[in-house]
Amino acid sequence: MEAKLPRNLGMELVRATEAATMMAGQWIGRGEVLGAGEASAKAMVDVLETIRFDGRIVFGEEGRHSQDLVVVSGQSVGSGDGPAVDLVIDPVDGRTQLARGFPGVVSAAAVAPRGAIWNPPRAVYMDKIIVNETAAPYLVSECLDAPPAWTLSLVARAKEKKVSNLSVFVLDRPRHADLVAEIRATGAHVILRPDGDIVGALMTCMPDSDVDILMGIGGIPEGLLAACAVKSLGGTILGRLAPQNKQEKDTILDTGFDPKTIFWADDLVKSEQVFFSATGITDGPLGRGVVYHDKKADTNSLILRCETRTRRTIHAEHLVDKWIEFNA
Repeated sequence: MEAKLPRNLGMELVRATEAATMMAGQWIGRGEVLGAGEASAKAMVDVLETIRFDGRIVFGEEGRHSQDLVVVSGQSVGSGDGPAVDLVIDPVDGRTQLARGFPGVVSAAAVAPRGAIWNPPRAVYMDKIIVNETAAPYLVSECLDAPPAWTLSLVARAKEKKVSNLSVFVLDRPRHADLVAEIRATGAHVILRPDGDIVGALMTCMPDSDVDILMGIGGIPEGLLAACAVKSLGGTILGRLAPQNKQEKDTILDTGFDPKTIFWADDLVKSEQVFFSATGITDGPLGRGVVYHDKKADTNSLILRCETRTRRTIHAEHLVDKWIEFNA
């Protein structure tokens, strides 16, 4: 029987994403990628250490950001007492966009009872399709192998739209050249972003969003965070490991895992006790990013609680000197 998580855990979690955002905001538009990630990761972990739980990071940064090892798989965080939980964190989702000063960068974290969040084999990437609660019942496993036109027709039927009126979020990567070409051939609109899977998931599933579906290959931590968010919003994710080279594929096979296994949101997060928090670093779907004034800074955050389907938005004002003093 899984432990009952405190109902206010989301309010604790948002302190961690706010801390990462306050730190990452100092790097907006400075052209630096790794420095921002390391500083914001340390700020987030420092806050997580103060929360009353026995936490474990499910998936770290090793294998993707080789110099950024503030967060590693299996790392313990929290006070050590309280409920045993799993966490997935991404202090800066959209590092390239942050370095360039682009919109759509967030800090995100999710927590669930120990063992509820899928602990993947040694892999880095996964293929994903994400839709909101309206289209979720229409999605089928075959969508991962079917031509994009077939999947888009299902989503269009669910949303009572023409395919040509659909908007599709895709990461702007060379590996997606054929996918983008096939989507455009249907007449649908493609929204390309250099990075930011989590923002793409939120854009797909948030009410009143203009994005209808996310498609393509992205990171596993972002996929796990997206699963926590879209499950809390009533949507779903369809995923499968997507090794990008022979070495990565062989590594997966060595663990005895079948890379063809297909996952749904309930496979990736096997609990309704899920809390998700995201704070905007730059302007995006959460509103304005962090804004610094003379002595203060403003942040905007989203907190989701899956069990009750509660969605909270928080605007916070931080006195910077006090914030630095307290977190020192």
